[in-house]
Order: sequence, then structure tokens, then C-alpha cells
Amino acid sequence: MHPTEQFKGIETFVYTADAGSFAAAAIRLNLTSSAVSKSVARLESRLGVRLFERTTRRLRLTDAGQTYYRTCTAVLEELKAAETILAAQTIAPSGRLRVDLPSSYGRSQVMPVLLAFAQLHTKVRLHVSFTDRFVDLIEEGIDVGVRIGGPDSWPASLGHRYLGSERLIFCAAPSYIKRRGMPKTEADMDAHDAVLYHKADGTSSPWRISHGNGHIEHRAIEGGIVLGLGEAQVSAVCAGAGIAQLATWLIKDELASTKLVEILPQLATEGLPLSLVWPRSRQLLPKVSALLDQLTVSLSVS
Repeated sequence: MHPTEQFKGIETFVYTADAGSFAAAAIRLNLTSSAVSKSVARLESRLGVRLFERTTRRLRLTDAGQTYYRTCTAVLEELKAAETILAAQTIAPSGRLRVDLPSSYGRSQVMPVLLAFAQLHTKVRLHVSFTDRFVDLIEEGIDVGVRIGGPDSWPASLGHRYLGSERLIFCAAPSYIKRRGMPKTEADMDAHDAVLYHKADGTSSPWRISHGNGHIEHRAIEGGIVLGLGEAQVSAVCAGAGIAQLATWLIKDELASTKLVEILPQLATEGLPLSLVWPRSRQLLPKVSALLDQLTVSLSVS
């Protein structure tokens, strides 16, 4: 069957189901009652099922008809939404735009981009949340999400764009190194205090150790201070509390000002992937597509 054949009669069927009679549907569709009745009959013949129970007073959907009605209305709503989105392409970005960000990365790296975007698109009303837990974008009505890490494959309902990966280094404050000494080898690190990150699942993030052959070891570290906020980790390390493995985006200012120094540069390694994620059903909205373009330009890691 040619694909276009599958759409014949759907609108007439839905109008008839909503109106409850061929005559009432005919008035809404500006057709004759006979034309509506024949259209529904052809649809039933093609499908091989009865969609309506016919009485002298009213039409009633059969069980098969009710199932088909739900599918048809969903299809028509999707088409209507698609037409609305396409028509909006000539319209400047506007309306409420919900964005969800990782806490530390969102505050330090993404917020400046969002503020610049808001100044450029004054009709957009940004609503920004900061969460380090799993967020179902569709369930919670999020238009665009920025993610650090994520699944090996994203669900088909979500669009995604890879921005690059973090770069992780070991670092400490000069005051700590003066007090405890500079580690010369990887083995030396075992004798030092650690400042670790507390994950949402209650465990601390392991250190990622590169062995130079492409293999990354995830080493669990016992003891030390465990903190649930990236900025708190930075503060603790700057205060001389120990050694931490941190993303360079989080400590670029501290490195530039030598409040922190890198330890064992040969152990620097690639961290988690950075991605933009959004519901595919919204990607053609001007406000969403404009923000995706701006975030891609500003956040991509070379």
C-alpha cells in the first residue's frame, strides 16, 4: 500500500467519532452526509474491521475503533504541532525556555552563555535549573539539557550533540606541597590526603588513571575529605586539604593564579563527555534551535 493511502479517511473518521453522527460530521467538514458515510465505510473496508456500531440514533466506537481513534488523534496532533513549528521558523525566538544544567559546570561555564543569549533574544524567558541527578527531560518539560557523562546511547526521543570531553588533572595547593612534599610517582600518591567528590548515589568518584596505552583505570580512593559540590572541592584543595583530580574547566582561574599547581602531568587524562540533549519534538522551535547553536559554539571543546 502506498503510504499516502494510509492517511485517507483519517480526518473524516476522527470528526465522525467526535460528532457522534455522519450528519453532524458532514456539517463540520462541509461535505454531504453520504460522502462522510462512504469515506468511513472505505476506511473500514481497507482496515478489515468495524470502527463504529451503528444505531438509529447515534454512532458508537467499537473496541477496535476506540484504539484506532487514539492513534489517529495522536497522529493529527503531531502533524498540527509540526506545522506550528515550521510556521514559527520565520518568527524570532520567544517564550519560556527551560534549561537544565549540572550544578558546578552550569554555574561557571554555561550561565555566562545563557545570560548573553537572553540579552540577544529579549523575548525569551529563561527558566534554569541546576541538578546533578538524572532528569527525564520529556517528563519534566525541559527544552535543553547540558550533560556531563550520560548513557552509552541516548533514547530515540532525544536529540544529542557531543561537545568534547573534560580534561582531568591532579592538583594541590603550594601550601600543601610545601608541607607534605611533591609526589614524584603515581605510587607516591597513596601516602597523600585526597579531596574527593561525593556522587548522587552516595559513593565517591574514583580517580581515573591513564596508563598510556589507552586503558583508563578507575581507582577507588579510601579516606580523605568527600564533598558533594565541585566548588567546595576547589576551596578545600586551595586551603591545603589535599590532592584532588579535577576538570580543568573548574580550576582554570586557580591554575592561572598559581593558587593550585598541577601534579604529575603525565597522569592527566580525558574525563567524561560533555553533551547537549533535547527532546526531538522541540528541536525546530526557534528558541530551542537558537540556543543549541549558541551553546555549541561557546561550549565545544577542541
